[in-house]
Amino acid sequence: MPAVTTSDDVKAIAAGSRKALSEERRVSLLVLCALALVIGVMTGLGAVVFRALIAFVHNLSYNGTLSFVYNANVMEGPSRFGDFVLLSPVIGGLIVVFLVRRFAPEAKGHGVPEVMDAIFYKQGNIRGTVAVIKALASALSIGSGAAVGREGPIIQIGSALGSAFSQFLGISTRQKITLLSAGAGAGIAATFNTPLGGVLFALEILLPEVSNRTFLPVVVATAAATTIGRILIGPDPAFAVPDVQFPLVASFNVQEALAFVLLGLLCGAAAWAFIRLLVFMEDGFPRLSENEYVQNIVGMLIIGAIMVGLTRVFGHSYVDGVGYSVIQQILDHKMTAAGLLILLFALKLIATTVSLGSGASGGIFSPSLYLGATLGAAFAAATTPILPHSGLSPSSAAIIGMAAMVGAGTGGVMTAIVMVFEMTRDYAIIVPATVAVALAAGVRRALIGETIYTVKLRHRGHRIPKERHINLYLVKQAQDIMERRFIVAEAGTTLRQTMLTEDTDDARAIVVERENRIVGLIPPRSGLWVESQTNPDVLVERFAESRIVICRDQDLLSLVFARLKRHRAGAAIVFRGTSRPRVNDIVGIITKRVIADAVIDSYED
Repeated sequence: MPAVTTSDDVKAIAAGSRKALSEERRVSLLVLCALALVIGVMTGLGAVVFRALIAFVHNLSYNGTLSFVYNANVMEGPSRFGDFVLLSPVIGGLIVVFLVRRFAPEAKGHGVPEVMDAIFYKQGNIRGTVAVIKALASALSIGSGAAVGREGPIIQIGSALGSAFSQFLGISTRQKITLLSAGAGAGIAATFNTPLGGVLFALEILLPEVSNRTFLPVVVATAAATTIGRILIGPDPAFAVPDVQFPLVASFNVQEALAFVLLGLLCGAAAWAFIRLLVFMEDGFPRLSENEYVQNIVGMLIIGAIMVGLTRVFGHSYVDGVGYSVIQQILDHKMTAAGLLILLFALKLIATTVSLGSGASGGIFSPSLYLGATLGAAFAAATTPILPHSGLSPSSAAIIGMAAMVGAGTGGVMTAIVMVFEMTRDYAIIVPATVAVALAAGVRRALIGETIYTVKLRHRGHRIPKERHINLYLVKQAQDIMERRFIVAEAGTTLRQTMLTEDTDDARAIVVERENRIVGLIPPRSGLWVESQTNPDVLVERFAESRIVICRDQDLLSLVFARLKRHRAGAAIVFRGTSRPRVNDIVGIITKRVIADAVIDSYED
């Protein structure tokens, strides 16, 4: 007789996960906001300490002095060590590789992808150790010359603080993710003195849900971090922006509109190039050598050589560190030569991707600002003879370019527009910034669907939803809600044989197989038990759905929902592994009933 088996003993990953989830501790919104306040203060203080660490490393490795005072917006000239500054990023990089390998591999790279991965695939869990190692590793990378930014690290530091604090208190996954995102937004706010930009970053890039229960804690955290930053660092934004008069909408002429459109399109192509080159470097350096120390030495020697070359020709290294001094020079109308600006754009693009590809720890936010500023200023300098009435100066084009590069590269279009507005405090910038950012984001998305944050996770097989939804149940994976009890029936089995070992109902799904290959699926409660009483000799495969929907156990529910809708199926088969699934790979079934249960469980009054 053909075999009929049940899945009672099928491998159950996290068998008690449902019970654990139901027992998670949830606090009231008022308590959650109070916790967010604490995290905001902690992140604000962390941002101050992090900047001090960067200053200490930079002063030691570049000037040979012991000091915590350093203004990244001011040009310093040649290093006190002359050409020997070539070794500075190499020495710093080797220490970074040791720290990251030994204590926190998550601290490698630009940080935000790891935060997103924690939200969508690790239930919001980030180890507290990551905050400490990320601060040390990124301070060493930035201070010694790697061409990376300080915003990505402080985002990861704030997120790690929020997550570790939440884990210590044992609160639920959704509230843990909220506090994690609040820490990230607080980090952006404290660094740039842009509280609204910090809020939008958390809502637009990180949070899967936008509601009062997520929005209010983020606002509280960013406000607290901004206040701490203004007290300890100062009330000014990241850049001293001169009075740049942007044309009002009513006074727009054709040349002005054309200039903003062309600049937006150009920044979109540049953002695509940035993403592609970063992927190339991150994939290429491991192929160069399996030894991470060797990878880092090669990459940091390239950075050191660029620093020495630029210093010999122009008297300044330009591309190392966060690059704020170059942006400030452009905004102050002190750097307007199109040739130099294009050169700096190209070298910064190479330096940043090489730094991250070879193992540096730092962000891509500052490099994006640098690339946007140099590209925008170069565009204005080059097109002034062609569009003399565009009203676009190198400084004003730099501001628009910064917004367009950040918005297109990161996918945070509203974040980019609002942050630039907070930096300039000029309301007239909203229209040109919106036009340029929208076009840049559209071009980038047409060329590559992933952002600079999500492309790294896609290589791991971890896809992040491109659109923000309204409920945190979409953070769950297929294995979190699937039914682990189902029937496996071989094709050729009769209804009598299939239902023989089961209870007097058909509440379980039936997987029909032939020679260990999946033939079809019969959803639960399909009336088979009654049919087996009247027509017991009918073959079971006659009732199987031919449209089979399969998904991996780690697939997000958003992906499962899309497949069920596309195939108009009543259930999905969940398997474990990466190859074409066989019957032995099946670990569960997702039905509409369990989907409804997940939605209902996520609802709060």
